[in-house]
Amino acid sequence: MDIKQLIGETTDYDKKLALETKKPKSWCKSISAFANCYGGKLVFGVANDDELVGLADAKGDSETISELIKTHLNPIPEFKLSFEKDGDKVLVIVEVMKGQQTPYYYEGEGQLIAFVRIGNESVPATPSQLRELVLRGSGESYDSLKSRYDFNNMSFTKLRSVYKQRTGNTFEDTDYESFGLMKKEI
Repeated sequence: MDIKQLIGETTDYDKKLALETKKPKSWCKSISAFANCYGGKLVFGVANDDELVGLADAKGDSETISELIKTHLNPIPEFKLSFEKDGDKVLVIVEVMKGQQTPYYYEGEGQLIAFVRIGNESVPATPSQLRELVLRGSGESYDSLKSRYDFNNMSFTKLRSVYKQRTGNTFEDTDYESFGLMKKEI
């Protein structure tokens, strides 16, 4: 990767000038958002004007980053730490994979917040985004959820009449399963 080609912040890339150990939320929210969305990279040692400044103690900072991720994220997302050199400047890159156990929460300062990436920002998940993350983490989708309505209490007279009109055939009870409107009870 040519680190100089990364300009600005995007959906899957964020940058920090230095490691803020006293304010881990300032960068842990990006880790949470990357794990909850598409994955991404957080690069330490880049100024707001995109100048590569490096870190004074990149090796020590990388160990602290790893420890703070384990302390402040629940569950702990899958991530890789690497170093990038530009002359005498050393940057730390945290590559966060798209998570399977969503939502990934930031825990700290008495808060438990799941973040998502919207454009170039990491923002708290809305209630509906949080529900989606919970479903994704459980391996389900809205479509796979069991309906709270009893199938026997539903009327499909319009479906039956349109089906008859368009095909000339009578809509049979077995057609509900064929069309994916219900699953066969086992």
